[in-house]
Amino acid sequence: MVSSEGLSGSLPPVTTPVKQYGVTKPISMAGPTEADIQRSCALEKFLVEAGLYESKEEAAKREEVLCRIQEIVTDWVKQLTRLRGYTDQMVEDANAVIFTFGSYRLGVHGPDSDVDTLCVGPSYVNREEDFFFVLHKILAEREEVTELQPVPDAHVPVMKFKFDGIPIDLLYASISILVVPQDLDISDVSVLYNVDEPTVRSLNGCRVADQILKLVPNVEHFCTTLRCLKFWAKRRGVYSNVTGFLGGVNWALLVARVCQLYPNAVPSMLVSRFFRVYTQWRWPNPVMLCAIEEDELGFSVWDPRKNPRDRTHHMPIITPAYPCMNSSYNVSTSTLRVMMEQFQYGNNICEKIELNRVKWTALFEPYLFFDSYKNYLQVDIVAADADDLRAWKGWVESRLRQLTLMIERDTYGLLQCHPYPHEYVDASKPCGHCAFFMGLQMKQGEIVQEGQQFDIRGSVDEFRHSISMYMFWKPGMEISVSHVHRKQLPVYVFPDGYKRHWNMRLTPHQQSDKLSHDNGIACQTESGEKCLKRKKDPDGENSEQSRPEKRQSPDRSESVSPEIISCKLSSTSRGCFTSDLDEMIAEGNASSNSSNISSCSREDIGNESTAGCSEGSNGGDENPASSQSDSCDDLKSSLEDEHADQNRVIQDGFVEGQKLRLVRFLNP
Repeated sequence: MVSSEGLSGSLPPVTTPVKQYGVTKPISMAGPTEADIQRSCALEKFLVEAGLYESKEEAAKREEVLCRIQEIVTDWVKQLTRLRGYTDQMVEDANAVIFTFGSYRLGVHGPDSDVDTLCVGPSYVNREEDFFFVLHKILAEREEVTELQPVPDAHVPVMKFKFDGIPIDLLYASISILVVPQDLDISDVSVLYNVDEPTVRSLNGCRVADQILKLVPNVEHFCTTLRCLKFWAKRRGVYSNVTGFLGGVNWALLVARVCQLYPNAVPSMLVSRFFRVYTQWRWPNPVMLCAIEEDELGFSVWDPRKNPRDRTHHMPIITPAYPCMNSSYNVSTSTLRVMMEQFQYGNNICEKIELNRVKWTALFEPYLFFDSYKNYLQVDIVAADADDLRAWKGWVESRLRQLTLMIERDTYGLLQCHPYPHEYVDASKPCGHCAFFMGLQMKQGEIVQEGQQFDIRGSVDEFRHSISMYMFWKPGMEISVSHVHRKQLPVYVFPDGYKRHWNMRLTPHQQSDKLSHDNGIACQTESGEKCLKRKKDPDGENSEQSRPEKRQSPDRSESVSPEIISCKLSSTSRGCFTSDLDEMIAEGNASSNSSNISSCSREDIGNESTAGCSEGSNGGDENPASSQSDSCDDLKSSLEDEHADQNRVIQDGFVEGQKLRLVRFLNP
């Protein structure tokens, strides 16, 4: 018989199981070193100095505005209840409740941020008439309300306005109860009973925000990291859901997943790991904070096995609240390519920050879009006055993504478009005006004959036809699409009001941006010297140096026709980088994920090489003060496991994208 002493002595040591956040185990449980804490303090100081936090007075004003909106919608519902003949008791009990979501709910809003709000009302108060007509009229009569703009036909119907100077986006959801309690739990699935799809989408913003805050291990670290990366995305030109990049909820979900993978990391570590993870992510494998739930309510959830449309998504980022949806369905192959390039840029800079070679300011240097391409599409939008322009611009901007897709479809993907999510205004025009721009370049690695041309007349005509369907068109609302060379860019797109000479000195990071995208330099070698020599050819860019600094914005009559794009756009090799930054990463990143992803098939995208791995490990090995227990091999292994788990669920869902129709290239 075994003694109790012998039995107790043979027991293995008790190990505490690692807590799992999300759908996989963490990549690393390592906490910060002293150097990581110092870098986090420096990062937070930078964010404060950049003006990303609102003052106490501004915060109090927002709360006051929300209270006043709550009073307005409550009176509105009571008024409608009385008009519909309900009892006095019903009128007294009638109520509507205001919820917030988006950046305000997550605690990452800035001084100029809008407040995303949702009004939840009873079943007998509808959206079509009561919200967009009765409440609209009530708001229009208040002097505190300005710039009131209803958007009833949006994917998520919204009413936009400013209340006492605070931008508000107000949604409405009518739920299937007669009296809305003040303590309504919007996370409960019962609020979805007997409601339509637009109502589900309206409710989803609040439900998703609540779930995100529940699923991250440290809310404070999550908020600081998200605030940082949203600012970075805006500086680098990849913050805009409507243009085909990522919006606020998309960035929040990406950051939340990294927080789950590194639950004990501080913000400086999380920013670095963010870029390390997503430079190696194999899209279209989805990013998920939790398992996708199916419910008896029967709403469609993201599932490429059942839904053919879900199979065409390029960058699935799945919301964590039922019904789970892809929040990034607007992303195209072109915008994904641009974002992967920017992720790689961020990864390179973060490695140098961890080596104490550069400061945080280097990460946030603005993207030099107008130095990055030789050819652009310019979309001019004009209207009779500011109110008409606001409505007209919103309509056109929401369809710019379609122009990108049309051009790439009609050129069989050989002509790539880079839409830039910033608007520019020509103040010299007597009417309301704004303009958007798209960079144009040949698909990387494609060989075409010199002088070949792309005929995009059909694409532009199709785009103009779709724009002409605007229901609220008024005289004076016009749109013009022009193809302009870099030399012909209007002066109002440059921040200093003039064009700088191309021989002006750039910072190393700005040189990296310019040279990595300058598709006007055709070089197939890895020699930076040869690359520059080609640039000095008689018909190259050097001829611009003799031009005067200032020039007037070209009239529309001077703009180049958008109908035929010359194929002098060349397929530039990425080997002609000459900046210090690119010399540093040349060994570890000769084959970039970002430069290959646009030429992959839908099946190949999931099998991209994990470029940037050597870079991630270098940054940690050379800096003993930084916590680097999460080596690149661990990251690769963890991502392989995560992708494998996801593929077991969705392996049958992804198929090759639709075949693009061939077009005839016109000879010059």
